[in-house]
Amino acid sequence: MNILVLNSGSSSLKYKFFADETVKAKGLVERIGQGGAARITHEKTGADKYQQEAEIANHQVALQMVLKLMTGPQYGVIEDLKEINGVGHRVLHGGEVFKESVIVNDQVLAQLEELRDLGPLHMPANIMGIRACMELMPDVPQVAVFDTAFHQTMPKKAFLYALPLEVYQKYKVRRYGFHGTSHRYLAKRAAEFLQKPIEQLKMITVHLGNGSSMAAIDGGKVIDTSMGLTPLEGMVMGTRSGDLDPAVVPLLCQKLNLTPAEVDNYLNKKCGFLGLTGYSDMRDIQKARSQGNTQAEDAYQIFIHRIVKYVGAYTAELKGLDVMVFSAGIGENDSQTRADICRELEFMGVKMDYQKNEGLRGVEANLSVADSKVSLLLLPTNEELVIARDTVDLISK
Repeated sequence: MNILVLNSGSSSLKYKFFADETVKAKGLVERIGQGGAARITHEKTGADKYQQEAEIANHQVALQMVLKLMTGPQYGVIEDLKEINGVGHRVLHGGEVFKESVIVNDQVLAQLEELRDLGPLHMPANIMGIRACMELMPDVPQVAVFDTAFHQTMPKKAFLYALPLEVYQKYKVRRYGFHGTSHRYLAKRAAEFLQKPIEQLKMITVHLGNGSSMAAIDGGKVIDTSMGLTPLEGMVMGTRSGDLDPAVVPLLCQKLNLTPAEVDNYLNKKCGFLGLTGYSDMRDIQKARSQGNTQAEDAYQIFIHRIVKYVGAYTAELKGLDVMVFSAGIGENDSQTRADICRELEFMGVKMDYQKNEGLRGVEANLSVADSKVSLLLLPTNEELVIARDTVDLISK
């Protein structure tokens, strides 16, 4: 089957085209609707990369450009849009409404509109991408795959905040968790890699990138995760603060003369690594550390500390730990970060093969020594493949 997978951001459109789980093309459109030149980068497997700059007013125009490239003579992978069997969309928030992926119809669209308030930074763009596809490809099934769905197995003790109950009942304020497609892929792939039934494994999946999250997974089901109502809670991230005292928010409003919306933007886009160092990318922070930059060193140690603290908490919740999985941009490519985390966990029987770990990037590997109490896996995540598989499953039914 031919499946197009789309990830619509507020000013971007990321895509992959699968033919029977083989990637035939992928690309990214950036700076959509920002004024001035936007950029489209398109890669057909086995061909030269194509780049173009043009003014792109909205996601529909961006999608039209992508579809034209995919059906064109030089960079195309199909001759006609009718060859696309389905489109899978990454959608940030399913709330409590969507516990699994769904085929989009008018009722689903109306429910997504009602969930806008739970993901104001991402949901409008996600919905915009779906609507653009429905207009340009009216006969092609559209499937919504939710970042929150995999975490819906959490018990109340993990997802409820200690707020008046009516706040949850009326406004659905609770922990939802994100990166669900990544954590789902990693949990399943870890069990396959170890050749053990997932039902028998106590696992922590560590998704470390510009956005970072962790999940405690018992027998294939999430019992806790680090992100909360929004992707702001939890780890220290590229531009997000992660966990902090809620009283910081009114203090920032007062001291910096910010509105609540401006504080939300501040915590999401001006904090984390960026706020501590001026750099949002771990590669820049590692370079600065090597040059003796104390701010970069402090930020890195805060990052490691937060991860180790969550591992300890989740191991207690799981009542043991069999597997820890490193993935995403930092987790897959930064061997120093992986090693420093594992050194902090040696007291609980974690034993990494530090020599094997050194320099490994973007490959599948078991990084633990034979007598380690915890299997340490490096597994590149593949969220797009999860979305493609869900799309195939739903349209096949």
